[in-house]
Amino acid sequence: MSLEEEYNQLKAKVVERKKDFNDFIGFLESKTTWLSAPASVRYHLSEEKGLLKHSVGVTKTLLKLRELLAPELSEESCVIVALFHDVGKVGMPDAPRYLKKGEKFVYNKNQVEMQIANRSLYLVSKYIPLSDEEAQAILYHDGQYIAENRFIAHKECPLTLLLTFADTWTCAVDEEGREIKENKNFYRRNINEKY
Repeated sequence: MSLEEEYNQLKAKVVERKKDFNDFIGFLESKTTWLSAPASVRYHLSEEKGLLKHSVGVTKTLLKLRELLAPELSEESCVIVALFHDVGKVGMPDAPRYLKKGEKFVYNKNQVEMQIANRSLYLVSKYIPLSDEEAQAILYHDGQYIAENRFIAHKECPLTLLLTFADTWTCAVDEEGREIKENKNFYRRNINEKY
């Protein structure tokens, strides 16, 4: 299935806030670099459509986690927070965060600076009414990787915890190709030492 097909399937899962969601999608697709921006300039998916690829991947991972661990969470809520957790990486309509120079992307120094999660929440909340849990998930999705997030430790709602893990897993395993290895001797040795 193509990236665009997966993206369209995820968009179709938003029903209750469909008008607001579609208004935001319309804004993103027509006024920002949402459909072409990289996910970063140096860490992961520094390529055309990298942000969309990452956002779709995180959304798919979060929906799997939701199914296994927290089926009581709204599927629509999961789609909204996962799809837009990094939307701040588009920058603003008149000042994209990343500019294409030749074959690579570079950081645009001519923009009002904001942390990505803050800009993401700012952009999403202008169009889509969010619950407190959804706002927390978007704002603190990087978990303890960001020093400013440490005060939220042990106060995360389940949606934030799942989004943090979905984002981390998608980056490390799906995008960077980190291998999953089972080393029984390692587990056996460490379990015996602890207990």
